[in-house]
Amino acid sequence: MQFSGNGPVSDEVVALPGFGAAVALGAAATVLLATRIGFPVSSTHAIIGTMIGVAVSQQSEIAWTKLGQQLLLPLLFSPFVAFLATVLLYPCFRWLRTSFGVSQATCLCAGREVLEVVPAGDAGLVTLRMESLSASLDTVVTCRERYVGRAIGIDAGNVLDGLHFLSAGLVGFARGLNDTPKIAALLLATSVVGNLPGLVLVGVAIALGGLLGSRRVAESLSHRITEMNAGQGFTGNLVTALLVTLATRWGWPVSTTHVSCGTLFGIGAVNRHAHWSFIRTIIAAWCITAPIGGLLGYAAGSCL
Repeated sequence: MQFSGNGPVSDEVVALPGFGAAVALGAAATVLLATRIGFPVSSTHAIIGTMIGVAVSQQSEIAWTKLGQQLLLPLLFSPFVAFLATVLLYPCFRWLRTSFGVSQATCLCAGREVLEVVPAGDAGLVTLRMESLSASLDTVVTCRERYVGRAIGIDAGNVLDGLHFLSAGLVGFARGLNDTPKIAALLLATSVVGNLPGLVLVGVAIALGGLLGSRRVAESLSHRITEMNAGQGFTGNLVTALLVTLATRWGWPVSTTHVSCGTLFGIGAVNRHAHWSFIRTIIAAWCITAPIGGLLGYAAGSCL
């Protein structure tokens, strides 16, 4: 409702036959450019920027107060809320883990097979054993952090792997709840398709985009913001899914990307492995997303 009518852009502009196409083209070009570079930016910011650009191209008034209250405030505050929630929640999870006697270890693996488990923190022993196993087995040996121990009679590592996978699915579900309606609104505003076909079409397009072009952004989120283990990744996923789902319940358009990055910034602050130079680059990309979208929206709107 907030993205298709009764929002910051006048109903006359929204009713223009090419409005949805102009906004979609401007936002898509903005996000595709950022994705090609590997920057995790907000499609929501891009859509808002292009909406404003199209409205300016049509010399239409913009309800700036409504824009700020309905759209910008949730977008600006959500990364800070995600950061604080992660900083507070992760130490609680860590205390709970140690209370159950679950510790960290480094697994030496060949593919998916675990060859040996080495106590965490002994970098020299890890390197020595990796070289020895690689030479004796004539294969590539990699290492990854893993939780060892049993909680309530269940293997802690397997439980966390399952919860980590489930939490990633919850993030995807939360993104579908909050992002799909924003993009479908561009179709609904022009009455090209009905509600259900529009949602299905956009959902399928989002899934295909994730399969075909998400690797660079995924690498940035996984490795370039902070070093993290599986437990920290689970915490980030859980906070992201909860915050985005709650925001959707109240009709607040937030950016799943910004919330997710906010949790990763929090993890980096807690474990002191944050890559602050890249974090500053991400924040700079956030700041220019809407202006670039606005320029592209203005160019597309001028063709209406």
